[in-house]
Parts: sequence; structure tokens; C-alpha cells
Amino acid sequence: MQRSNKELWLSLLAAAIITTVYAFMVSWYRAIPAAGGLFGHLIGVIGFLLMLLTETLYSFRKRSQKARWGSMQSWLQLHIFTGLVGPFMVLLHTSWKFNGLAGATTLLTIIIVISGFVGRYIYTQIPRSLDGVEITETGSQAATLVRARRLLAIWHAVHIPIGIALFTAAFIHVGAALYYATLLR
Repeated sequence: MQRSNKELWLSLLAAAIITTVYAFMVSWYRAIPAAGGLFGHLIGVIGFLLMLLTETLYSFRKRSQKARWGSMQSWLQLHIFTGLVGPFMVLLHTSWKFNGLAGATTLLTIIIVISGFVGRYIYTQIPRSLDGVEITETGSQAATLVRARRLLAIWHAVHIPIGIALFTAAFIHVGAALYYATLLR
């Protein structure tokens, strides 16, 4: 069964639209929008919220056995879309400055996106039937299935802690930004 890349194409389209708006703002300001300015904060907040949705919604749906809020494939596609568009917006929020905790958070964001691509590749290696159901039968595909599951387990053991570190750093960054930008004024 050939897997759809719809979420990747939609992510690319969204990134193109966001880049166009960003280029308009660069033209408008005659400079790269400041991370602490209105536009910089706006894309940072929206990007962070998309990343937060990436982290939570798919995980909740995956762990909810009784939920019928759409297929897991649709949720994975949403996870991939928000996991690409959100970090792209956060990258634009940085104003291309990567200092301190914000720089470390950006680095973790880049690492988690690359890790997500690796995980998606491993996931596509798991043999499935035409209905998309994972094949569990023995035979010539059994070795491939065992290898893919083992790789996916290793990937998962790396991807999740990086995600936790990313969101810990991001929440500290948001808290510090709110403290220094609003409470100290």
C-alpha cells in the first residue's frame, strides 16, 4: 500500500503562505521582525500552540482506547502537520538570533523535527495490509516487522525525552519572556 504524503504537502503549502506573510512584514518593517515585537510574538505564540497541540492531541488520542474521534492515521497526519508548521513559525519568531535559553530551545526544536522525520520513515517501514492494519502474521515479512518495531521502540525512547526537554525549556522561555516583558515594566 502506498502511503499518502498529504500532510507533508499541506505543511509545505502552509510554510509557503507563512513565508509570504513574513516576507511582507520584512518589507513593511524594512528589517527582520523583532522576536519581542507584536508580529514576532504572534508567530511565536501561534507556533508554540501548534507545537503544544502536536505534543498533546495525538498522544491523548493514541492512548484513548475507547475514543472514536477519527482514525489514528488522520491524527498522525495532524501531528505531522502541526509538528512541521509550528516549529517553522517558532524558527521565524527567533529573528535569526540563537542566544541563551531561547537558542537552546530552538536547537531542541530542530532536533525534534529531524527526529520526527526519522520516526515517520521507520513507521512507514512497518508492513501493513491494504486496509492499513499492521500485519502480525509470520512469514517473509516477520523479520521486517520485528526490525521495524525494534527501531520504532528505540526511536520512541529518544524522541519522547527530547520532546520533554524541549517543552520544559519552552515553558521556561515563555515564563521568562512574560516576566521580563510585562511584569518588570
